[in-house]
Amino acid sequence: MRLEEEVRIPDTARNLNGGAMSTLEVQIEEPVTFVISGALGDLARRKLIPALYTLFKEGALTADFAIVGFARRDYDNRSFCKLMEESLREHSRTAVDEPSLKAFCSHLSYYRGDLSDPAAYAGLKAKFDDGTLPANRLFYLSITPDLVESAVTGLRQAGLITPPHSKPWTRTVVEKPFGRNLQSAKALNRMLLDHLDESQIYRIDHYLGKETVQNILSFRFANTIFEPVFNRTYVDNIQITAAETVGMESGRGAFYDQTGALRDMVVNHLFQLLCLVTMEPPDGLEARSIRNEKMKVLRALHLATATTHHPAVCFGQYGGDSSVKAFRQEERVSPQSKTETFAALRMEINNWRWAGVPIYLRTGKRLAKKTTEIAVQFKTPPLSLFQHVACKGDVCDLAGVKPNTLIFRIQPDEGIFLQVSAKRPSMQMVVESVNMDFSYSGKWDKALPEAYERLLLDALRGDSTLFTRSDEVEAEWEVIDDILAIATKSEPAVYAPGSWGPAEADAVLLSTGWKNE
Repeated sequence: MRLEEEVRIPDTARNLNGGAMSTLEVQIEEPVTFVISGALGDLARRKLIPALYTLFKEGALTADFAIVGFARRDYDNRSFCKLMEESLREHSRTAVDEPSLKAFCSHLSYYRGDLSDPAAYAGLKAKFDDGTLPANRLFYLSITPDLVESAVTGLRQAGLITPPHSKPWTRTVVEKPFGRNLQSAKALNRMLLDHLDESQIYRIDHYLGKETVQNILSFRFANTIFEPVFNRTYVDNIQITAAETVGMESGRGAFYDQTGALRDMVVNHLFQLLCLVTMEPPDGLEARSIRNEKMKVLRALHLATATTHHPAVCFGQYGGDSSVKAFRQEERVSPQSKTETFAALRMEINNWRWAGVPIYLRTGKRLAKKTTEIAVQFKTPPLSLFQHVACKGDVCDLAGVKPNTLIFRIQPDEGIFLQVSAKRPSMQMVVESVNMDFSYSGKWDKALPEAYERLLLDALRGDSTLFTRSDEVEAEWEVIDDILAIATKSEPAVYAPGSWGPAEADAVLLSTGWKNE
């Protein structure tokens, strides 16, 4: 193909109105009942109902579906629908119009019951038995961890869980945290597997539903030019950052004081990102193949060896200033709290591909910028032939060699960016760092699907690829348990809100030149 030739998209790849392809090309064809336990909670109102509304409006749901809000407060169908309408107007990424809103609400109903009361589940079972609700059922447990066992037990005892791989089918979505340590994670898995088959359990990690996360595998394994250099020969280090500017808004102080950055972010979100960017090519794209490769990474993952000048961990806790409370001053947080709101870790993968390559994880609250990204930093050439400059406009200064870096930006400004060196237009032979930019906003004019839209659609389809398997959960906790023990014995370093964390973290990130800036 000549360079000037246009790449033509087949007509079958276009949507019906002749424009770009829709972000949602999958339709659920089976009738289904979506039961939300804890339907009046924050997650249901901000994420689940808006996601289902978007799926409905974009034609991804069958005409025969039902959404049942299950909670103990004194609502009825009318008042529940009104509350959900208010939530949609506030939180839906899709424009809310009265006709579609009315049509969507016709599928909503409210079932009042105590989630810990077996009689409540018997009443719900009666609705399925009398044909009021479609027989296929997806139970979403949007509830606190202490209620999960009673909820799953109630479903089983009431006969609401059908046999695995049968019709009608049953699937159950479980929110994190998946335990607090290895022991509790194993206990949770045993309990779930006493009542459900593994194929019926969908442990949800919303990070895996983000578009750039899903693009990691296709970028690595669909492009010959990148996969051969994803190894210890060419990669100097990998950096994974999940930084937030918020603190303890929405009354999260009590939860976070008992959780901390390691349990909240590292053991699930960051470890999953790490697995996707370092795993071996799977033998297929089905859930089993991808999960098996992630498990190999987790079995080989461990905390790097610390030295006097290069520690492997740093934990921090944000302080306060004239406009922001310190963590220990937040509502429902202990004044003596040692909970880490920042964590920097240096990890290694003890396998043939990645042996000796440091993998840096960094996450925290009240940091300088909201961003989640993976940076794969390559080694510099063995001989520096060129002068490197750093330029602002027409003003340039000599600078050190900047390595090639491949960046997967997950949020915000989603995209994939490659930093390379190129000659600066001038009479001198000098090079500067430039970006090769693939941003979603620059390529497609459609809004990206929200993570919950993708994950709920996958759960309704029975595709568990982006959900976490029980052995993955336990393998993650095996890695993190020893790190938790270090955190428990440590006094977190205080860092200023709006910074990149404590200065002590510089020593962990030393080899990258990736300091607190």
